[in-house]
Amino acid sequence: MRLLKTTLFLIFIAMPHSLLAQTAQEETLTDKTVEAPKITTLPPAYENQMLRLSEVLGALHYIRELCGANEGQKWRDEMQKMLKHEQPSEERRALLIANFNHGFRGFQETYRECTNSAIEANDRYIIEGIKLSGEIPSRYGR
Repeated sequence: MRLLKTTLFLIFIAMPHSLLAQTAQEETLTDKTVEAPKITTLPPAYENQMLRLSEVLGALHYIRELCGANEGQKWRDEMQKMLKHEQPSEERRALLIANFNHGFRGFQETYRECTNSAIEANDRYIIEGIKLSGEIPSRYGR
């Protein structure tokens, strides 16, 4: 027991000296730029729904124009409003935009003219978009 007490005492005595030595060593390194650690935040709980809504808006932007809805930039504008309201980080903003573009390109590759299948896809995406845009604020308060 006495040996343990002596060891703990020596560690306690030695500790301030080592801390002082570390501080002195750090002071000599002040000319080097120390990069602050990057703070990362978790995506919101509704992230999957937002990504899917972005994709739906992109698909609607393409398919509605193809089928003669004559809405101009309505769905792109809706995406812009969503981004403005959400105020995502640059990384998250890029991801949401990529999903919008993915939805647009996916329908662009699939549909070259307004067919019955395109109209059905349009109807399904409208319903899904309504569901998602209602679910996010009611479930997550955004």
